[in-house]
Amino acid sequence: MTDRHIVNEEHLMTASKIFAISGSLRADSHNTRLLKAAQKFNPGGQEIEIYEGLREIPPYDLDLDTPELRPAVVEDLRRRVAEADGLLIATPEFNYSVPGVLKNAIDWLSTDWTRTEGLPLHRKPAAILGAAPTNFGTVRAQLALRQVFVWTETDVVVKPEVIVFRAHERFDEEGNLTDEITIGLLQGLLTALQEKIDAKADRAARG
Repeated sequence: MTDRHIVNEEHLMTASKIFAISGSLRADSHNTRLLKAAQKFNPGGQEIEIYEGLREIPPYDLDLDTPELRPAVVEDLRRRVAEADGLLIATPEFNYSVPGVLKNAIDWLSTDWTRTEGLPLHRKPAAILGAAPTNFGTVRAQLALRQVFVWTETDVVVKPEVIVFRAHERFDEEGNLTDEITIGLLQGLLTALQEKIDAKADRAARG
């Protein structure tokens, strides 16, 4: 039996931990609903936790970006991302880019000035998706986010792309995702994310 088979069997016994962030603070956010749909429709073997503290993250301040001085909410975010097997981000599109609150959180996650902690986003398996009421969805926001993750060397899923345009037509009145095509794409994205998680575990097992 190969190391690959051993690692994959372990993944079947232990669910992968996915940390999910919605870039929208809106109560009825379609992007938050997308993450809830991910919890419901994931292909199995994943525990998806949706982060609820984005509103509390303060503006990035380099003078405070040390283990001793960071706000507790930032330290908690960094820890939770570092401990997760994978990252799932649903972003709206503001002014052809990602919302400031989401970019701000990523800025706090992207540093290790002491060179002792490790970088939470470095080589972290991640997947991006997004929903918007417009005809172009979140194409430009997702591209902007991918560019940020080039710098952090985050291992982002390339395909499938989940760009939910005219998002208000794809959920029912209770906020449940009902569009079968979107559900299929979402499941494909989560499967691709799991493959990256498994590949990382394989590499670690081989040393």
